[in-house]
Amino acid sequence: MKAIIVGGGIGGLTTALMLRSRGIGCEIFEQADTIRELGVGINTLPHAMRELAGLGLLQKLDDVAIRTDQLYYLNRHGQEVWREARGIDAGHDVPQFSIHRGRLQGVIHSAVEERLGHEAIHTGCRLGAFTQDEGGVTAYFFDRAGAHVHTARGDILIGADGIHSRVRDTLFPSEGPPCWNGLMLWRGARDWPLFLTGKSMIVAGGLNAKVVIYPIAEGSSPASRLTNWAVLVKVGEGNAPPPRKEDWSRPGRREELMPHVARFSVPYLDVKSLISATPEFYEYPTCDRDPLPYWSSGRVTLLGDAAHPMYPVGSNGASQAILDARCLADALVRAEHPRQALLEYEKKRLPMTADIVRSNRRGGPEGVIDAVEQLAPDGFDNVDNVLSYSQREAIVRGYATKAGFAAVPGLAAVRA
Repeated sequence: MKAIIVGGGIGGLTTALMLRSRGIGCEIFEQADTIRELGVGINTLPHAMRELAGLGLLQKLDDVAIRTDQLYYLNRHGQEVWREARGIDAGHDVPQFSIHRGRLQGVIHSAVEERLGHEAIHTGCRLGAFTQDEGGVTAYFFDRAGAHVHTARGDILIGADGIHSRVRDTLFPSEGPPCWNGLMLWRGARDWPLFLTGKSMIVAGGLNAKVVIYPIAEGSSPASRLTNWAVLVKVGEGNAPPPRKEDWSRPGRREELMPHVARFSVPYLDVKSLISATPEFYEYPTCDRDPLPYWSSGRVTLLGDAAHPMYPVGSNGASQAILDARCLADALVRAEHPRQALLEYEKKRLPMTADIVRSNRRGGPEGVIDAVEQLAPDGFDNVDNVLSYSQREAIVRGYATKAGFAAVPGLAAVRA
């Protein structure tokens, strides 16, 4: 069996490793001229890390990441709404990693080149069209100028080509552009003095205005860390095309960002100074798409952001793509026919990820902050008097169970 993988991001590269480990051949076709290490910080949750560890990548990721140990949810005034242990400290057998997105992709990319060979990855190849017949799939790829550069033949085609997926657009030509919820995300990273344990993650503020801060790598000295920050603010009404295209490498404008930063107070570090000291940062309108009725058509299916792009809450985007890759590879090994495998994969993964997409629109686990801020917009003396511990726990734990990374009972929660 041979798979054609469209897209050389985290989902596509991980799929290649999963298929290779099960004896299934594949080729990757990436539209960019090179596979670049884009983005800033992301979190990879234990359920996804378990899959990457199974591929033998744990040590290499550990070398370039931070093992997240604590997560703090605060209101915009800096008051603690919820706190819990994460990763190993929460009882998982593998860590939660806070890592530069590009470094995560880089580790997986290097493993693909080492195990499948350089010739398995084709860059500068934009999917133009594909056709199916009883024997397989044929895909036609073109360069930026529109010249045909490659024709690939395989048993299946996997669209792992992101939120602007050409494969998805072919299957659903009338879907239209991504859904923008009016939120703009600014992201950057800066070497900065460590705060709390040096491995802690902070989310301060609800869905319409929040700041997220966590270290993603060792710093220039033992007392510092490369610290990722993100500011998410509602700047429009949504239900319209985003003001600027979703692109991981679009520079942000300081004059637009800094007035929003003044809305937050975080007791553990000076957020304004951290962001002001960051020489360059990026902006990204947060978009998703409505869940699809199906992902697979004959010998073609979708994976990762092409299948279920979601808002960046709950640390779940890349993690769900990795879980997709494992599920699809397992289905291909078990099934008697590729079409049967794609339907089995879809049946298992589509409902779960659709649930997560919808939950992220409501704030995901961070919805606990919204719930408290709605009841006590000016802050509180005792959070238990605003929303009981059990009510807050139900919001956070419900999401963890839905997304598949619930921690060991009795170890994760810490009372404020």
